[in-house]
Amino acid sequence: MKILIIENEVYLAQSIATKLGDLGHTCEMCTSTKDAIKSNSYDVILLSTNINGQDFNPIIETFRSAIIILMVSYISNDTVSKPLSAGAKDYILKPFMIEELVRKINHYQDYEKLKKRDIAYKKYLTHSFSTLTHEYDHDSIELPIFISSSFQKHSDAFAFEHAYEKDLPIYFITLSDPKAMSEIESLNQDAILYIIDYQTLKKSDKKIFCSLIANKKAIVSSTDKIENVEHKVLEIKSENNIFDQGDILPIEDYVKYIVLNYQYKFPDIELSKKLGISRKSLWEKRKKYDIIKKK
Repeated sequence: MKILIIENEVYLAQSIATKLGDLGHTCEMCTSTKDAIKSNSYDVILLSTNINGQDFNPIIETFRSAIIILMVSYISNDTVSKPLSAGAKDYILKPFMIEELVRKINHYQDYEKLKKRDIAYKKYLTHSFSTLTHEYDHDSIELPIFISSSFQKHSDAFAFEHAYEKDLPIYFITLSDPKAMSEIESLNQDAILYIIDYQTLKKSDKKIFCSLIANKKAIVSSTDKIENVEHKVLEIKSENNIFDQGDILPIEDYVKYIVLNYQYKFPDIELSKKLGISRKSLWEKRKKYDIIKKK
């Protein structure tokens, strides 16, 4: 990383620069804030608040995208509180171990990466769910809740929207993972658990699973019809008659989509032939997906 050290104690600045340089960082030094704002862009600013008569706000404004860590000899409103309120990230009390300074730098560097990644994920999810038109009153929804939808994206949209509305972290778990049950048991109640693939559980495991989530903020998704559960079941039906561009559906979702949308366009014998299944299998699929063909 490129680091600027603003410190009027030259020996101290040189010592910090040498130690950070040994760790692979590129360091530059200056003794005043006026000289600092003439410099290039940096990843990290180490700003000493011991420089008398200096205004630190121009530094914070100029390098707002950088990680600014205050180096202070004592804690006061002027040395810590005001600069932090203006946008500095943290402070470290002199004298300090270089390892502690590096820990703070790494912490905020990781934080900035995660923040940018979170923004990108939110933009992607907003774009991905933009074609869905369902609206929910999330204040009236109590968890745990089961979501039944032939298209996974509808359940995804509900879960992430609910987590956003409730301002809670969300954990994603698939029941196709052999460790899913133990993972669910270990997670606390201060986060939303978004659990998919309920349809993959054996009948004997479903009872155990329902007991496991009874006191948790769980949203459970299934692409099959959900029966015999004590919790509320929300069925979300697709309003689209075409696939979303770029989507690749699982085989079960594809078969269900074709049966729903083409059973009146083709006779059963032709429809089953196009799907590569027997008429008996087609009948079983209708029963499984609770599809009624009106005559």
